[in-house]
Amino acid sequence: MDYSKYLPLSEASFYMLAALDQPSHGYAIMQKVEAMSGGSVTIGPGTMYGAFNTLEKQKLIVKVAEEERRKIYALTDLGKEVLAEQVRRLEIMVRSGQAALYKGRSA
Repeated sequence: MDYSKYLPLSEASFYMLAALDQPSHGYAIMQKVEAMSGGSVTIGPGTMYGAFNTLEKQKLIVKVAEEERRKIYALTDLGKEVLAEQVRRLEIMVRSGQAALYKGRSA
């Protein structure tokens, strides 16, 4: 499948998709993203809801429930595929970067 219309994911979108390994609501996702990234990525409500809107339109996530005022989102099968493709691309980037940095060095 051609994932080019979805990729590359922004850092925020990447972490949000990765945080949806279990259905969750926005505040929990914000906390999980910060934990997953070791504090290097924090997502504010404006960024998060804008990203939710985009990811939902792209059918990468879906709203599965609403409890009180909290909307619960889940990753779709397409969302999982796009996340997996982004991870594959990042692995290539890391290998290439390591090769460039450590070329000619003995271990």
